[in-house]
Amino acid sequence: MIVFANEKGGTGKSTTAVHVAIALQARGARVAAFDLDHRQRTMARYFENRVATAKRTSRELPTPAFAAHDGESLEYFDDTLGRLCSDADFVVIDTPGRDDRFGRLAASRADTMVTPMNDSFVDFDLIGQVDPDTYKVTRPSFYAELIWDARKARAKADGVAIDWVVLRNRLQHIEARNMRRVSEALDQLAKRVGFRIIPGLGERVIYRELFPKGLTMIDSRDFGEMGMAHVAARQELREMMAALALPEPVLPLFA
Repeated sequence: MIVFANEKGGTGKSTTAVHVAIALQARGARVAAFDLDHRQRTMARYFENRVATAKRTSRELPTPAFAAHDGESLEYFDDTLGRLCSDADFVVIDTPGRDDRFGRLAASRADTMVTPMNDSFVDFDLIGQVDPDTYKVTRPSFYAELIWDARKARAKADGVAIDWVVLRNRLQHIEARNMRRVSEALDQLAKRVGFRIIPGLGERVIYRELFPKGLTMIDSRDFGEMGMAHVAARQELREMMAALALPEPVLPLFA
């Protein structure tokens, strides 16, 4: 169970979740997806667009089984998650960019929890606070403590250690000093609260352009000639998937 969680919006969380789900499916895994953001439904809309594109163009675009939560019912949450888990190797869950009780519940059940963040101290403030003069970490923020408590509770309940991954999304090749300071602060905080830091997806127009058709960088053959930006984006995705270090799907054996 891979849960994408960040109480701050605008970090590329849903786009990354979709790309991870499709990349896993491309490996041969059985994948399901659950969108808990009943207001925006970005991940669900992405997959709906994908289904519509496949139908409109008569192309085969493998799509995970997916559902969106109603935002209210615990029974619906449990029933839907149970149904999705029953026939999947991986379940990818996208949570709202705000405090949400179902997002917290999903985080407590995660095997891998991914927190995408932009390279700025505005985003960093969600998980840690820094000294305004030295930029040294002074303390974890509320969200980091919340995840820490969820990990302790999960380990006590069933012995599972949640792998918490902070994913640096939308990296840009500017403000080198700021990027270095954020990187150093993340390294400090990672040692204190126990998360891994990996590179994510860059700030590229191509990701926004793919949404209306529901396509991903995995589907490069379906959106025409590839430029250098496409090649670079595909490489970013490969590197991100490798760094996530998810288990390989157990493929069926045929006689």
